[in-house]
Amino acid sequence: MLGEGPWEGEDADDMWLKMTICVRKVASEVFGVSRGDKQEGKDTWWWNDEVQRAIKEKESNIEGYKLAKRVAKRAMSVAKSKAYDDLYQRLGTKEGEKDIYRMARIRERKTRDINQIKCIKDGTDRPLVKDEEIIDRWREYFDKLFNGESEGSTLELDDSFDDTNRQQTFCEENSRGRERGGFEEDEGR
Repeated sequence: MLGEGPWEGEDADDMWLKMTICVRKVASEVFGVSRGDKQEGKDTWWWNDEVQRAIKEKESNIEGYKLAKRVAKRAMSVAKSKAYDDLYQRLGTKEGEKDIYRMARIRERKTRDINQIKCIKDGTDRPLVKDEEIIDRWREYFDKLFNGESEGSTLELDDSFDDTNRQQTFCEENSRGRERGGFEEDEGR
């Protein structure tokens, strides 16, 4: 590296540039240049013969796994269709009629949202839990809110916001213009 050229007597930037070029050249000669391919994510340097055999066996068993998965899906499909056929046969009988109502009750219970606690208070701060009472309380609340029984202040508007008054004055101005002959449409008639 020292024999590459004179390192003295030049500007610091020029010396630095020549030095980096020289270091890169020597490093590529000594270590070589990689192709820049992707690096493998696993540390495999410690794998012995037993580990390598197990990995190859695992990769070869993927086809067996896929086959077993297909067989299991078919078995589940056959069992499900048989169970539904039996259910439909049973529902066709007199006892099956009771089962229909039982299944409907179970399905309705499952759709209820038990994670959410439904509890509100009425006007006297008594907690309401039943659905009918809660619905009646909401109805009472909104009736009171929208039908004027609320304690809040209401905003009263004066006549300046009345559109009928404004439309009437506009029509009067238009009719006065026609009487005087101020509109071009009327003059052409």
